[in-house]
Amino acid sequence: MHSLSWLAPNGVAAIVCFPGIMYRRCAEQKIRKYQVGNNYVDCVIQLPSNLFFGTSIATCIMVMKKGKADNKILFIDASNECVKVTNNNKLTPENIDHIVDVFAGREDIEYLCHLASYDEVKEQDYNLSVSAYVEAEDTREKIDIVKLNAEIKEIVAREQVLRDEIDKIIAEIEGGDA
Repeated sequence: MHSLSWLAPNGVAAIVCFPGIMYRRCAEQKIRKYQVGNNYVDCVIQLPSNLFFGTSIATCIMVMKKGKADNKILFIDASNECVKVTNNNKLTPENIDHIVDVFAGREDIEYLCHLASYDEVKEQDYNLSVSAYVEAEDTREKIDIVKLNAEIKEIVAREQVLRDEIDKIIAEIEGGDA
């Protein structure tokens, strides 16, 4: 709110924030409702964790404008835009350029960003958390259950053949002494 009060009518403010202020209720929700209702919030960018010295939490950037042309908010998930350097993450110039390009483009890109309308944000109770608007890509390995089940049947069948062979050998050993 302090930055907003000092912002020129055509000014832009980019504020690094703790993500909790984007979704917590009570006073923080009232502030978000005021900011969204007055069309001040332009964009929320989710940054990677371990980006800033002394804190491992993921942070975000809230971009505010007083003279917006539309009443939409761009949500960008830039949590994968980094390189690992020792225990910390770092934004490279390429990462920064990509985030800026997405910001300037202001269009939906699956798993990366979403341009939400005022009504969408209102339906979410003024939750400005990026994860509420941008679906994370499912990078888990896809398993073909039918193929897996067929492989298991084949293994069980081979196991039975081996078990039968072992039983024959044991029978020969037990019967060979007689």
